[in-house]
Amino acid sequence: MRIGIIGAGQLGQMLGFAARDLDLSCHFIDPSVTPPAAQAGPVVQAAFDDSQALATLADTCDVVTYEFENVPVTALLEIADRVPVYPPPDALRHAQDRLAEKRLFEMLDIPLPAYRSIDSIADLNEAATAIGLPLVIKTRRLGYDGKGQFVLRHLDAIETAWRTLGQADLIAEQWVDFDSEVSAIGVRNVDGDIVTYPLTRNEHVDGMLRISRAPVENPVITRHAERYVRKLLDNLAYVGVLTLELFVVGDGLFANEFAPRVHNSGHWTIEGAATSQFANHLLAITNRPLQSSQIRGYAGMINLIGRIPDAARRLKVGQLHDYGKLPRRGRKLGHITAVADSAAERDRILADIERNVTQSTH
Repeated sequence: MRIGIIGAGQLGQMLGFAARDLDLSCHFIDPSVTPPAAQAGPVVQAAFDDSQALATLADTCDVVTYEFENVPVTALLEIADRVPVYPPPDALRHAQDRLAEKRLFEMLDIPLPAYRSIDSIADLNEAATAIGLPLVIKTRRLGYDGKGQFVLRHLDAIETAWRTLGQADLIAEQWVDFDSEVSAIGVRNVDGDIVTYPLTRNEHVDGMLRISRAPVENPVITRHAERYVRKLLDNLAYVGVLTLELFVVGDGLFANEFAPRVHNSGHWTIEGAATSQFANHLLAITNRPLQSSQIRGYAGMINLIGRIPDAARRLKVGQLHDYGKLPRRGRKLGHITAVADSAAERDRILADIERNVTQSTH
């Protein structure tokens, strides 16, 4: 069975590697000259909305998926009548627009911070008065890894925020003084069967994910998070992996955003779960029975950003995943996973890696 994947970055690479074990072949579209997924299957060098390349992908593959959420929805709709496209384009449409996303959360009774749609400086002033400061101002589209955001702490910075973020199509969100950030990862196949992974706690630096740990040993928030991700999966008639990012405040949760794809915070599942998120995504979109998401002890993951030092290749603990990308400041180049029999042992291993390997990777 042939899987078409739009995007050939590291997520596409890991999908391709998982496909080999499932006797599936992956074929990619990506404009990059040397994309990571070239190690896992043939790549057509073309823009993500190249009509001819997409038509060829649709005609030669049994199902099409994508590895990141900036694929134009219109491009997917062009081929959706020729080949199944999963996750469904409507889910991508919601994820690409923060206003549509928040309205979806509201409809499903998923708690979220107070927010306002912003189309003028007057709107921004009204939001500051109604919600209070600080406010997180975001572009409605195309923001990721902390990009397209401005934290408004003082009223005299309103005009700066307005100019910095493009002066239209913005959203203002209540600042959440959270205890931690977590991600709930779920997967649904065509028949509607659902599997969820253990809740994962995430730490960010400069807006980028740095460290993930699983499981979160709090049954209250775990139960809430699983219910919310199941609501999204069912409401969207979703197929594939979906990741819901949440803020933890006490025993309460507030939705931040969802990603309609396999996710960086789930990389620990390759070594740390009975079935990785990548394998279950492929099983879901080919409508095969989903497999166990049970965790193997206590798992953690550290992103390698900017460069991969030689020390990372001399590890005696953990597993290095090198994406094969050229070093560049702020670029995710790889990750290291670790699995242990206890949370304390996992955290000790991660601390050792952080100290010896990642201190010079930025």
